[in-house]
Amino acid sequence: MKCPFCNHPDSKVVDSRPDKGGAVIRRRRECEGCLKRFTSYERVEEMLPLVCKKDGRREHFDRLKVVSGIKKACEKRPVSVEDIERMADRLETRLQESSEREVSSALIGEWIMNELHAVDQVAYVRFASVYRSFKDINEFMAELQELLKK
Repeated sequence: MKCPFCNHPDSKVVDSRPDKGGAVIRRRRECEGCLKRFTSYERVEEMLPLVCKKDGRREHFDRLKVVSGIKKACEKRPVSVEDIERMADRLETRLQESSEREVSSALIGEWIMNELHAVDQVAYVRFASVYRSFKDINEFMAELQELLKK
Protein backbone atom coordinates (compact mmCIF):
# COMPACT_ATOMS: atom_id res chain seq x y z
CA MET A 1 0.00 0.00 0.00
CA LYS A 2 1.30 3.43 -0.94
CA CYS A 3 2.40 5.66 1.95
CA PRO A 4 0.17 8.75 2.40
CA PHE A 5 3.17 10.76 3.62
CA CYS A 6 5.97 10.07 1.12
CA ASN A 7 4.15 8.03 -1.59
CA HIS A 8 6.60 5.14 -1.19
CA PRO A 9 4.93 2.12 -2.83
CA ASP A 10 5.59 -0.40 -0.03
CA SER A 11 4.54 -0.70 3.58
CA LYS A 12 4.41 -3.52 6.09
CA VAL A 13 1.56 -4.50 8.39
CA VAL A 14 2.53 -3.95 12.03
CA ASP A 15 -0.81 -4.81 13.64
CA SER A 16 -4.12 -6.19 12.36
CA ARG A 17 -7.42 -6.55 14.19
CA PRO A 18 -11.16 -6.70 13.54
CA ASP A 19 -13.12 -3.48 13.92
CA LYS A 20 -16.85 -2.61 13.92
CA GLY A 21 -18.12 -6.02 14.89
CA GLY A 22 -15.75 -7.90 12.60
CA ALA A 23 -17.07 -6.37 9.36
CA VAL A 24 -13.88 -4.35 8.91
CA ILE A 25 -10.21 -5.21 9.43
CA ARG A 26 -8.10 -2.40 10.87
CA ARG A 27 -4.46 -2.58 9.85
CA ARG A 28 -1.65 -0.53 11.34
CA ARG A 29 1.06 -0.10 8.70
CA GLU A 30 4.61 1.22 8.60
CA CYS A 31 6.11 2.78 5.49
CA GLU A 32 9.31 1.09 4.37
CA GLY A 33 10.56 4.43 3.00
CA CYS A 34 9.99 7.09 5.68
CA LEU A 35 9.09 4.67 8.55
CA LYS A 36 5.95 6.67 9.46
CA ARG A 37 2.91 4.71 10.58
CA PHE A 38 -0.64 4.96 9.27
CA THR A 39 -3.90 3.03 9.52
CA SER A 40 -5.87 1.38 6.74
CA TYR A 41 -9.27 -0.31 6.84
CA GLU A 42 -10.21 -3.34 4.78
CA ARG A 43 -13.73 -4.56 4.10
CA VAL A 44 -15.34 -7.13 1.85
CA GLU A 45 -16.80 -5.62 -1.30
CA GLU A 46 -20.47 -6.44 -1.24
CA MET A 47 -22.22 -7.18 -4.49
CA LEU A 48 -25.57 -5.45 -4.38
CA PRO A 49 -27.93 -5.33 -7.36
CA LEU A 50 -28.47 -2.15 -9.35
CA VAL A 51 -31.58 -0.13 -8.54
CA CYS A 52 -33.92 0.54 -11.49
CA LYS A 53 -35.50 3.95 -11.03
CA LYS A 54 -39.00 4.93 -12.21
CA ASP A 55 -37.55 6.92 -15.11
CA GLY A 56 -35.53 3.92 -16.35
CA ARG A 57 -32.15 5.00 -14.98
CA ARG A 58 -30.06 2.46 -13.13
CA GLU A 59 -27.83 3.32 -10.22
CA HIS A 60 -25.93 1.59 -7.46
CA PHE A 61 -27.78 0.89 -4.23
CA ASP A 62 -27.13 3.72 -1.78
CA ARG A 63 -27.65 2.79 1.86
CA LEU A 64 -27.37 6.44 2.89
CA LYS A 65 -30.40 7.33 0.74
CA VAL A 66 -32.41 4.55 2.38
CA VAL A 67 -31.40 5.60 5.91
CA SER A 68 -32.09 9.26 5.10
CA GLY A 69 -35.59 8.46 3.80
CA ILE A 70 -36.42 6.34 6.83
CA LYS A 71 -35.08 9.04 9.19
CA LYS A 72 -37.29 11.67 7.56
CA ALA A 73 -40.33 9.45 7.97
CA CYS A 74 -39.44 8.76 11.61
CA GLU A 75 -38.71 12.38 12.52
CA LYS A 76 -40.16 13.25 15.95
CA ARG A 77 -41.35 9.66 16.36
CA PRO A 78 -40.25 7.17 19.06
CA VAL A 79 -38.02 5.23 16.63
CA SER A 80 -34.36 4.92 17.61
CA VAL A 81 -31.41 5.30 15.28
CA GLU A 82 -30.59 1.67 16.07
CA ASP A 83 -34.04 0.62 14.80
CA ILE A 84 -33.47 2.59 11.59
CA GLU A 85 -30.03 1.01 11.13
CA ARG A 86 -31.50 -2.47 11.68
CA MET A 87 -34.15 -1.78 9.03
CA ALA A 88 -31.44 -0.74 6.58
CA ASP A 89 -29.38 -3.81 7.53
CA ARG A 90 -32.32 -6.12 6.84
CA LEU A 91 -32.92 -4.46 3.49
CA GLU A 92 -29.25 -4.81 2.53
CA THR A 93 -29.22 -8.46 3.59
CA ARG A 94 -32.35 -9.10 1.56
CA LEU A 95 -30.75 -7.50 -1.50
CA GLN A 96 -27.51 -9.47 -1.03
CA GLU A 97 -29.36 -12.74 -0.65
CA SER A 98 -31.45 -12.15 -3.76
CA SER A 99 -29.78 -13.47 -6.87
CA GLU A 100 -31.14 -10.55 -8.86
CA ARG A 101 -28.79 -8.23 -10.71
CA GLU A 102 -31.36 -5.44 -10.75
CA VAL A 103 -34.15 -4.51 -8.34
CA SER A 104 -36.81 -1.88 -8.94
CA SER A 105 -36.96 1.12 -6.66
CA ALA A 106 -40.69 0.33 -6.30
CA LEU A 107 -39.87 -3.03 -4.69
CA ILE A 108 -37.34 -1.44 -2.35
CA GLY A 109 -39.95 1.16 -1.38
CA GLU A 110 -42.47 -1.57 -0.62
CA TRP A 111 -39.95 -3.40 1.56
CA ILE A 112 -39.23 -0.18 3.47
CA MET A 113 -42.95 0.48 3.94
CA ASN A 114 -43.41 -3.05 5.33
CA GLU A 115 -40.57 -2.44 7.79
CA LEU A 116 -42.03 0.92 8.85
CA HIS A 117 -45.54 -0.51 9.16
CA ALA A 118 -44.26 -2.97 11.76
CA VAL A 119 -42.33 -0.30 13.69
CA ASP A 120 -44.38 2.90 13.58
CA GLN A 121 -47.61 3.47 11.66
CA VAL A 122 -47.25 7.27 11.52
CA ALA A 123 -43.78 6.89 9.99
CA TYR A 124 -45.27 4.36 7.57
CA VAL A 125 -47.95 6.84 6.42
CA ARG A 126 -45.35 9.61 6.07
CA PHE A 127 -43.09 7.43 3.94
CA ALA A 128 -46.01 6.14 1.87
CA SER A 129 -47.30 9.67 1.23
CA VAL A 130 -43.97 10.70 -0.29
CA TYR A 131 -43.12 7.38 -1.91
CA ARG A 132 -46.48 6.71 -3.52
CA SER A 133 -47.03 10.35 -4.57
CA PHE A 134 -50.76 10.38 -3.84
CA LYS A 135 -52.63 12.36 -6.50
CA ASP A 136 -55.28 13.70 -4.15
CA ILE A 137 -56.67 13.46 -0.64
CA ASN A 138 -58.95 10.54 -1.61
CA GLU A 139 -55.98 8.29 -2.40
CA PHE A 140 -54.37 9.31 0.87
CA MET A 141 -57.57 8.62 2.81
CA ALA A 142 -57.93 5.21 1.13
CA GLU A 143 -54.42 4.32 2.32
CA LEU A 144 -55.26 5.46 5.87
CA GLN A 145 -58.49 3.47 5.90
CA GLU A 146 -56.61 0.37 4.69
CA LEU A 147 -54.15 0.89 7.53
CA LEU A 148 -56.97 1.20 10.06
CA LYS A 149 -58.49 -2.10 8.86
CA LYS A 150 -55.27 -3.90 9.69
